[in-house]
Amino acid sequence: MFNMKIDMHCHSYYSNDGINSPRSLLIEAKNKGLNGIALTDHNTTKGWKEAQEAADKIGMILIQGEEIKIKENNKTIGEILAYFTTKEINSERKTVQEVIKEIHNQNGLAIIAHPYHWKKPFKELEKYKNLVDGIEIFNSRSQSKKGNEMSARFAKKNNLPRIAGSDSHTIFEIGQAYIEIDTTNIEEMKNLIKNNDVRIKGKQTNPAIQIFAGLAKLIHFFYQPN
Repeated sequence: MFNMKIDMHCHSYYSNDGINSPRSLLIEAKNKGLNGIALTDHNTTKGWKEAQEAADKIGMILIQGEEIKIKENNKTIGEILAYFTTKEINSERKTVQEVIKEIHNQNGLAIIAHPYHWKKPFKELEKYKNLVDGIEIFNSRSQSKKGNEMSARFAKKNNLPRIAGSDSHTIFEIGQAYIEIDTTNIEEMKNLIKNNDVRIKGKQTNPAIQIFAGLAKLIHFFYQPN
């Protein structure tokens, strides 16, 4: 049994509220005993190349991902985590259904991120529950303990696959939540997630860590990584 540990929700400095490089995230993940991460920067895949090169060099698993914000009529519906995709998805002027379809067209998985986010919950969960491939039931940063419990109940009630991630925006948060999965093969990993054959591990991040997001946005105002 491989018992691989993968943090499924990580942001680098290619997100406008992230601080560290993809390479730094992977090194920190390895130091903390993880076997890999999913790089899920906000509406961009610019970090993929750097992350894959680092992952190959230090012997880590990288899942190519993206956290996609969806707006309809200028109102945010919520965010979807795209996994195992091959290119960036532009969500501008696209509905939730269209974004999910594009993820599936790339043979990826569409997972609803932090549906009970303390500030920005995913609207109309019932409407989209049969279109997605699962729910993020444990998010260390963007959901309270109560929010995570509500996500877990929703997933169980609707027989939806589950994932967990730290939602890290700094290296300090890496590994706060992750999945355990019994394979090193990316394609098999995708199937195990889809079949709900994973174990959820996680703990809440101290809310004070949120100040780093504000600091990161200030840094990005003056400097944008290539």
